[in-house]
Amino acid sequence: MKFMKAIYLCLFVSCMLLVSGISAQDFKLPAYQQFTLKNGLKVFLVEQHEVPTISVSVIMPAGAIYDGEKAGLASLTATALKHGTKNFPKALLDEELDFIGASVNTYASKESAGLSATFAAKDRNKVLNIIQELLTAPVFDTAEFSKEKSRTLVQLEQAKESPRAVIGSYFDKFLYGDHVYGNIISGTVNTVSGLSTKDLQNFYAINYIPNGSAIAIAGDFNSKEMKDAVTKLFSGWKKGNQSGTDMAKQTISKPVNNRVLLINKDDAKETTFYIGAPGISRNNPDYVSVEVINTLFGGRFTSMLNDELRVNTGLTYGARSGFSPLKNGGSFSISTFTAKETTEQAIDKALEVLQALHQKGVDETSLTSAKNYVKGQFPPRYETSSQLASLMTQMFWYNFDESFINNFQKNVDGLTVTKAKEIIATYFPKDKLQFVMVGRSADIKKLVEKYGPVTEVEITGEPKKAF
Repeated sequence: MKFMKAIYLCLFVSCMLLVSGISAQDFKLPAYQQFTLKNGLKVFLVEQHEVPTISVSVIMPAGAIYDGEKAGLASLTATALKHGTKNFPKALLDEELDFIGASVNTYASKESAGLSATFAAKDRNKVLNIIQELLTAPVFDTAEFSKEKSRTLVQLEQAKESPRAVIGSYFDKFLYGDHVYGNIISGTVNTVSGLSTKDLQNFYAINYIPNGSAIAIAGDFNSKEMKDAVTKLFSGWKKGNQSGTDMAKQTISKPVNNRVLLINKDDAKETTFYIGAPGISRNNPDYVSVEVINTLFGGRFTSMLNDELRVNTGLTYGARSGFSPLKNGGSFSISTFTAKETTEQAIDKALEVLQALHQKGVDETSLTSAKNYVKGQFPPRYETSSQLASLMTQMFWYNFDESFINNFQKNVDGLTVTKAKEIIATYFPKDKLQFVMVGRSADIKKLVEKYGPVTEVEITGEPKKAF
């Protein structure tokens, strides 16, 4: 019965979205309220009465940048929140949420930790009480943590068999060096092996604080009633004094030349590679223009990169590019994989496409196509209550306002061919590139030396603090 209810709810939501037929031009951020509790917790409320559901998004300054020498600590702490509270031990917590068809998830990212939840409006009080306990009074059960730690260690060992599962972490380490943005979210076998529930408790006590955090609630509710409920539930969350708050603001050392990190996997039949450079922060005023140009270059199936590396040459099944923006910086990368015999050819072709972007720019027809694609993809990102709640916390975290939503159409349409050339020259790299590859070193090392000085490591080992 619960399963059928969930199916009906999903179908209903889907129908509502289809009927809405919103375009990028029509889409505006719905009205919302915001206020701050005395403990510093920022609260956003968005009423949406079309569907009888409520979604919650919470973001906190408790990401992997605060791990120190204990990589994986933020991630495991976030996971362990759902190991239960005093009033809701894990078995009871899972049973209660399952019975009412509610979802509550926790996670940690590079910079932050968070909680997301979606539930029926009629179950508001019960689920909000559970969320409040998870955030303010987790017990960090030793037995549950031991099981979670064992699962994580198995996953980390298994990941070493999959180049695409580990290359991103190596790329971050290589690009960011000693900066905390190089911290590995999932941790390593060595670091996770040494973690204890005491480590989790200490990390929680320092970083899970209301000041610097935000909660956004969107859905079917009365704002006045919800404000009263949130104030009552979260005003007792004690304000903290986080150490190392400005770690991510430290200067990120930029590459001064091309470099190659070669991760040896003796049984590799393919070469998986990233070609990258520093990127942009999320609140960059040119964010939308960069997104449009990247869509054309490598952000969609019919991109320049995919056309050349997959369609025209058959060197790979897929190639893409993307910016990974953070609060104080970010990265850009081209990513793909190819047979080891075509490693040099594939890398050269990717560089050729990047060079063509700089030399030829984009024409009016291609730019119009990319703009229409981006505008068409835009409204579906922010139609549901869960998407709106997440948007509110992202706006808070990355310090951008509603103009990103309300002026989106205008900003996309305002990108001209001339402006596109400026965007390409400013944000898309053409030198000082960082190459990270996973493949059989004996077969490809001599080939890749032409791209820059090579640092070689084993995939069976541990990523270094800095390269």
